[in-house]
Amino acid sequence: MKPKLWRWAPAMVALALASINIPTALAQCGLPNRSVKPANWGSSRIAGAQLLRAAFQPSDDDDDDNPGIVGMWHVIFNAQTLNGTPVNMVIDNAIAVWHKDGTEIMNSSRPAQDGNFCLGVWAKTGRSKYHLNHIPWAGNDATNSSGGIGNPQGGVQLIEHVTLSPNGNNYSGTFTLTAYTTNGQPTVTFTGVLAAKRITPDTSITSLF
Repeated sequence: MKPKLWRWAPAMVALALASINIPTALAQCGLPNRSVKPANWGSSRIAGAQLLRAAFQPSDDDDDDNPGIVGMWHVIFNAQTLNGTPVNMVIDNAIAVWHKDGTEIMNSSRPAQDGNFCLGVWAKTGRSKYHLNHIPWAGNDATNSSGGIGNPQGGVQLIEHVTLSPNGNNYSGTFTLTAYTTNGQPTVTFTGVLAAKRITPDTSITSLF
């Protein structure tokens, strides 16, 4: 029996060495480290060390929503309270783009000279549910009666919690918008609801009016 076992020894050693070199070869091929977990190793009474099945992680871009919230949207913001007092008024009619990398940009209906582009970041919080932290940065008041640059204004924070429709063509939810002075004191707070419709390559601008 011994001669037969020794006859297979070189093949077993070669197999073990080849298995050890597999993780190095994968790394040299440039595979992203975050997509592949390190290989798990175990021992066997038959073949010695062997490579077990590698576990793959879904990337941050993988999503169980189809097509997901990424894209271009027409969004209407309807305020229901102003500093705690009930109201009912549209405070913005905007175009928003949600990017695949978790950022967002919005073209507000505010006058361009008053700063009508602002930025946000978003995260998925559940199936078809999203949280957006949107920050219109500080600027200057464009309503100076003298016609010059107005007084500095503080920033604004807009928080949205939205749910994407099953067909992926709409989303709706709630928002809180708070404006601040330059020293960080809140001055105006709106709360309300929002509704959005996806803009496609076939969307006509007249349908957004």
